[in-house]
Amino acid sequence: MNFPRILCLVVFALACVDITPAQEAPVPQLLPGSARKPAAEAVVSPQVSSLQTVPLTVPQGASLQVALDREVRIRKVGQPIHGRVVEPIYALDRLVVPVGSEVNGEVTKIEAISAGKRTLSVLNADFTPLRSVEIGFEELVLPGGRHLPLHTSVTPDSGQVVQFVTAPETKDKKSIKDKAAEKTKEAKEQARQQWDDAMKQLKTPGRVHRLERYAEAQLPVHGQYIPAGTVYFAELDDPLDFGSEEMTPQAIASLGGPLPEGAVVRARLLTPLSSATAQKGQDVEAILARPLFDGDKLIMPQGSRLKGTVRQVQPARRLKKNGQLRIAFLELVPPDGLEQKVHATLEGVQAGKDANVKLDSEGGAEATTSKSRYLATTVSLGLAAVSLHGDSDGVGTGSAGNTGNRIAGGAAGFKLVGMITGALVHSRAFGYTMGAYGAGMSVYSHFLSRGQEVVFPKNTAMEIGIGTRPGATAPAGTSSDGASRN
Repeated sequence: MNFPRILCLVVFALACVDITPAQEAPVPQLLPGSARKPAAEAVVSPQVSSLQTVPLTVPQGASLQVALDREVRIRKVGQPIHGRVVEPIYALDRLVVPVGSEVNGEVTKIEAISAGKRTLSVLNADFTPLRSVEIGFEELVLPGGRHLPLHTSVTPDSGQVVQFVTAPETKDKKSIKDKAAEKTKEAKEQARQQWDDAMKQLKTPGRVHRLERYAEAQLPVHGQYIPAGTVYFAELDDPLDFGSEEMTPQAIASLGGPLPEGAVVRARLLTPLSSATAQKGQDVEAILARPLFDGDKLIMPQGSRLKGTVRQVQPARRLKKNGQLRIAFLELVPPDGLEQKVHATLEGVQAGKDANVKLDSEGGAEATTSKSRYLATTVSLGLAAVSLHGDSDGVGTGSAGNTGNRIAGGAAGFKLVGMITGALVHSRAFGYTMGAYGAGMSVYSHFLSRGQEVVFPKNTAMEIGIGTRPGATAPAGTSSDGASRN
């Protein structure tokens, strides 16, 4: 009886020995950076499957700002032209055409000169008057070497040497610690610096070269040049495709969100404006040329639209009173989104150097008159005075007068032709007449004629501040948004 009991105890003891080591076996350690995920987390996140593919396309009608990177002497139709992009191009939030991209084109048309214009030019000792030249661009070369064919139409009134003009800071902005105002100021300085950097890639002429070209232009026969730095707005006739990108629902939901305080956006004008033809209350529209971010979050993609109106306009008038133009943007509309009411004003704008446009502290634009008019008028009056002076010294000259005086009078009237005629025509009255004519025309054109207009061609680049002046004190005759009520 004892033997079976002993046998059972031995078997039970051996079974316990086999079980205990199995329970105490060590658990393998995870490698650093790894973790055991519950089964629920192993399921694919629904966000991955809900990513949306968005095409990266520069649409038809978008504008490339192309500046000639070297001087071009106009010779014939088909002559090659080379330039560089001076404003970056975005598709949604992606930079697709950086500054410095090369653009190849050609002279597409050289217009003939009318008989009347040619006659006036000859009388003014200019036998090769300037002709209107049209440019076309046909190829885009990206920095990586990718070549893209282009079909473009150059915007009328483009083809100028331009500068970037910014609105001055008011005294209130300098004295008040306002974050929005500081952000606006920084954005304007950055815009000006970016424009200066873009211009540095061009072989713009120095002062000596400009003087040489000016002296050559005074000769009866001279070449026609397009200076380096001349900017053309080339609208795309066909879209450019740069593939696509995926966006998360969160990124899409952030579009059209609250605008950051002191936001400044880069836009291009869709409505061509001139103080000569614009009407108060006229609709104005611009499109964002660059996306607006709040930190890393995309708020407004490229292609969002700004809608506004002409608040004040004053055409140029006689006595050299220049034109004025003030616009305000009131709505910001993202693509396929709901419009937002905004308070937006002009903080900076591209303008031709010859236009002498300036902005006031409230974003109004006004043309100014070059001070060189005083020198030109002084020279004309001096030549006229010479034509009248000195006959008392010319004893025996009679009715013919002094030859030098007649030449001076002719130069004041019709330059080289007048000088030659003054030397050949022995008439004191001729010298008087030419001198008086030249002086009178100079005074009229520089002081009595109509002033300059403010002209913003289509696709003009603008820096627009949104909500930057809610507390600004409006000047007399204006509303709280800085727009004139006159």
